[in-house]
Amino acid sequence: MRFIVMAMATKESEAGPPPKPEAFAAMQEYNEELAKAGILLAAEGLAPTSKGARVKFSGDQRTVMDGPFAETKEVVAGFSIIQVNSLEDAIQLVKRTPNIFPNGEAVVEIRKLMDVEDFGEGFTPNAEIAKVKF
Repeated sequence: MRFIVMAMATKESEAGPPPKPEAFAAMQEYNEELAKAGILLAAEGLAPTSKGARVKFSGDQRTVMDGPFAETKEVVAGFSIIQVNSLEDAIQLVKRTPNIFPNGEAVVEIRKLMDVEDFGEGFTPNAEIAKVKF
């Protein structure tokens, strides 16, 4: 099973300063351990929302909203994609993650990534979609 592990933004992470060198090193060491074990598939930090945008869909209309966004508690600051046997395994792995947040407070959300088998027997991927160019 693949899971996305999302570190939710804080006021500090939205302010934009990078983690302290020792926090970055601790996280890098942890990620290297998981990568060597074949658990970590991807891991990235995200720039603050002040450097991003949102696109709102309403029927045929598209509205672009430039960052920053007000509610940091609903914004993802970084993510990892891991492959483990269960949600419980993912939870145990996240509990071992170094706490690199400046004030020591953070929320990390864990969500299962959908796989083809999650859509049921009637689902067959459309090969034509893979040929679409943007």
